[in-house]
Amino acid sequence: MKGILGRKLGMTQVFTVDGNLIPVTVVEVNPNVVLQKKTVETDGYEAVQLGYEDVKEQRSNKPSIGHAKKAETAPKKYIREFKADELFGLEVGAEVKADIFEAGDVVDVTGTSKGHGYTGTIARYNAHRGPESHGGSKNVRHIGSLATTGRNNGRIEKNTPMPGQDGGYRTTNQNLTVIKVNAEEGYILIKGNVPGPRKGLVEIKTTVKPVKKVKVEELVSNAAAAAEAE
Repeated sequence: MKGILGRKLGMTQVFTVDGNLIPVTVVEVNPNVVLQKKTVETDGYEAVQLGYEDVKEQRSNKPSIGHAKKAETAPKKYIREFKADELFGLEVGAEVKADIFEAGDVVDVTGTSKGHGYTGTIARYNAHRGPESHGGSKNVRHIGSLATTGRNNGRIEKNTPMPGQDGGYRTTNQNLTVIKVNAEEGYILIKGNVPGPRKGLVEIKTTVKPVKKVKVEELVSNAAAAAEAE
């Protein structure tokens, strides 16, 4: 499994040479640093620990500074682990850039979804409203009947949709296709939407689904578009 950390910048669209429009999410991917390699002998499992975004030493603590110095780098704001299948050949201190992926790779993207605060079942679970006719029920936006699972003791089942915190949780969008990678400018274009707000941290990793790579249509280059406009 390959993986890298980045920040979601927002969505845009690109065009193929055949004129098809592809909605994409732009993810800023600056170099990640390998902070540690975990092995079965020392840790009980294999993984590669990546760090992202430098932090000033005066804003860090001694354990974090010492951990980063083993990799000869600055303390990191974000540290995540990835399965060591394809990354285990990297040495501690090595940089992982956006070109670890290429166009056509199928990935899973994990992030923290946008928080919407405390909401009802209509906003949270797309529930229907109650009847609004004259003389009808006054239960228009309330949750409605709960203990309706066939029991006669009024027991409410677990996971029954109710009002509560909407968003702000860790979630993963699977089976997304990498459309373009630019390691020099540090970004990856991913087809469709990914979790989180703008500038939110995301983890891009090889999908757990069976299909790991698909064919991607050629995109219209900026140079060709500029020449056509002239």
